Amino acid sequence: MSESAKRTGKPGTAGMRKCTARVYNITESEVIRMNTNLFKLFIGMMILLPAPAVLAGEGGGLPRGKAVSAGQEFVRPSKEELKKRLTRMQYKVTQENGTEPAFKNEYWDNKKEGIYVDIVSGEPLFSSLDKYDSGTGWPSFTKPLEPDNIVTREDRTWYLAVRTEVRSKHGDSHLGHVFNDGPKPTGLRYCMNSAALRFIPREDLVKDGYGKYVKLFEMKAGEK
Repeated sequence: MSESAKRTGKPGTAGMRKCTARVYNITESEVIRMNTNLFKLFIGMMILLPAPAVLAGEGGGLPRGKAVSAGQEFVRPSKEELKKRLTRMQYKVTQENGTEPAFKNEYWDNKKEGIYVDIVSGEPLFSSLDKYDSGTGWPSFTKPLEPDNIVTREDRTWYLAVRTEVRSKHGDSHLGHVFNDGPKPTGLRYCMNSAALRFIPREDLVKDGYGKYVKLFEMKAGEK
């Protein structure tokens, strides 16, 4: 018995080979050859596998100005990457379900024409055409621009109240909540956090990859 086997009470490498040879009724040299072939196979598989970051779906998100709806598949960035890209408030809101201060955020009183996209993924979410002054101090909308990019969930985190959380589909960002006290015709109030959004002005829609939405504002102008 080897010194290692004496210390641990377990058979050493040579002992393991002898045990394997007895169990499978083969010679020790055949056991060695079999182990060598298995090791070579393992190394070959490791070489062919993609890098771990790719397997985990990590890495950078879409470049600034690129829209998910433009046909590019969105790969959600890692938490570490998001902490580098986002401000402290943007990260708190989108990744930790936080809420920014009312009346002290970027878009609550924004009256410019354009669309609002997810700060993480760039997916189109809301339009200024559906924005209204709710008096709450947060940007509010009567409906989404792209309903398929919106996910709602039951939220019981605020005392005894049951609210409906709003998240983005591709970025999985916390956006805010939706309430049934909005104006007609929908009766809904999508109360969003500015920190979860990026505003694309009407004049930048084509440049930033959202050209398909220009016609919405042209149609609105034609109605006047």
